[in-house]
Amino acid sequence: MPRRAVLVNLALAVGGGLLLFAGFPPRPLWFFAPVGIAALTIALRSGGSLRGGFGYGMCAGLAFFVPLLPWVGEYVGPVPWLALATACAGYVGLFGVGARVVAGLPGAPVWIAAVWSLTEWARSNFPFGGFPWGRLSFGQADGVLLPIASLGGAPLLSFAVALTGTGLAALAVALLQRRTRALVGALVACLVFPLLGAALLPSLPDMNSSDRFVTVAAIQGSVPRLGLDFNAQRRAVLDNHVRETQRLADDVRAGRVPRPDIVVWPENSSDIDPLRNPDADEEITAVSEAVGAPILVGAVLVNADRTTTNSMIVWNGADGPADRHDKRIIQPFGEYLPWRGFFRHFSSYADRAGHFVAGDGNGLVHIGGVPVGVATCYEVAFDRAFRSSVRAGAELLAVPTNNATFGDSEMTYQQLAMSRVRAVEHGRAVVVAATSGVSAIIGPDGSIQQESALFIPQTLVTQVPLRTGTTLATRLGSIPEVLICLAAAAALVVGGTLRRSGRGSEPAGNAERLGNAHREDLDDIGE
Repeated sequence: MPRRAVLVNLALAVGGGLLLFAGFPPRPLWFFAPVGIAALTIALRSGGSLRGGFGYGMCAGLAFFVPLLPWVGEYVGPVPWLALATACAGYVGLFGVGARVVAGLPGAPVWIAAVWSLTEWARSNFPFGGFPWGRLSFGQADGVLLPIASLGGAPLLSFAVALTGTGLAALAVALLQRRTRALVGALVACLVFPLLGAALLPSLPDMNSSDRFVTVAAIQGSVPRLGLDFNAQRRAVLDNHVRETQRLADDVRAGRVPRPDIVVWPENSSDIDPLRNPDADEEITAVSEAVGAPILVGAVLVNADRTTTNSMIVWNGADGPADRHDKRIIQPFGEYLPWRGFFRHFSSYADRAGHFVAGDGNGLVHIGGVPVGVATCYEVAFDRAFRSSVRAGAELLAVPTNNATFGDSEMTYQQLAMSRVRAVEHGRAVVVAATSGVSAIIGPDGSIQQESALFIPQTLVTQVPLRTGTTLATRLGSIPEVLICLAAAAALVVGGTLRRSGRGSEPAGNAERLGNAHREDLDDIGE
């Protein structure tokens, strides 16, 4: 019966969304993501209305993003969390519409995967600069597909996950219908990128793939207590990072660890403006001299108009501040609040959002003579952040971050996976320094060399390679994503035209095999 078919497809859609969530860190179950896409694709390919496609996609999106993003409401309540999850789910709903439009075209797995990439691009850019969290690529740090990032960056990696999933869906349908010709095409679609990833894996640069090395230290000073109120204890946070760096200096003098060439502090490690506050200046200068290395210091700087800038400052001992990276991609509803007057009606926390302003530049700073690309916290989710600094000459990458406001949630592990993808994308080692964890040293192949625990003071010290060569992904930049999105748009035009003319065809026998939905889908539920 049609209603039974609706329930079957709804279960497939929700199950697909839950599988996508299960495939994200801290779980190393990367292979769940293609299976999740396959389940959702089968629900959408079974024939039906565009409105039904949106409904199934929306349900899958909620099943994915609601459990993925609870850290958003860790200390501000469920309204921001559920609102953001619903907005992100809306893009999966649009994917459901697009998938239905292109499902009848020859080579449907390719076009459906391209539509997923198109909706990921849209979500990563609109509105308010976009929210790339939850891109398929960011769940693949432990997977066989990860090397694909070196060819076309995070966008091509997401497309690879999506095509593997849509290929699996086509394979399941072909087996069910015993269609030999379709079986061959489905096998190609679901195996091409996994085989390519496996072939590329040995070619990824490792920690020894350079003739130039530096010793880096990532300082995790931790915070006095969890939550937003830790910002009221700014001096304690600064003192924690000074104390941990002094401990490093003592270990260096005792010969227990090598002297670092570069020390990286986290974002917000000095919320006291060291350019205006002599006490902060003196503390940072003294500990930089003690450890014998420049420190990349995360500071909140107060501007003349009383706005603030989230900055990373190179501090060279007695010589003081030098190069500086002002965070260019600032977080809406956190570091600043668009439409503040409107949103304060929904949450009392609206007035606690910051008044930060975005910086400019290319994210490149020089520390001890080494060109280092910096993406501060939220910036690492955006393709353009490290792309510009590597193209400007960065030989090492740094991700200073402050995750203390998100407690012991999964957020820090999700962000760490992004840093691992960026390492492979650009063939660079990455130093992650977090106020409260997880801090890490990542090799150019995405492997974690050292990793801290949550909410304890800790220092990571190791030697990392400096690299000047660029990956194909760095050289191509946004070209792969543009081509995939253009292909998706063209397929939508063709599929939409055929659908309106009545000449579009559903995949042969699919609707009947999967419950004879007869284009009723979620429309039935509302009738």
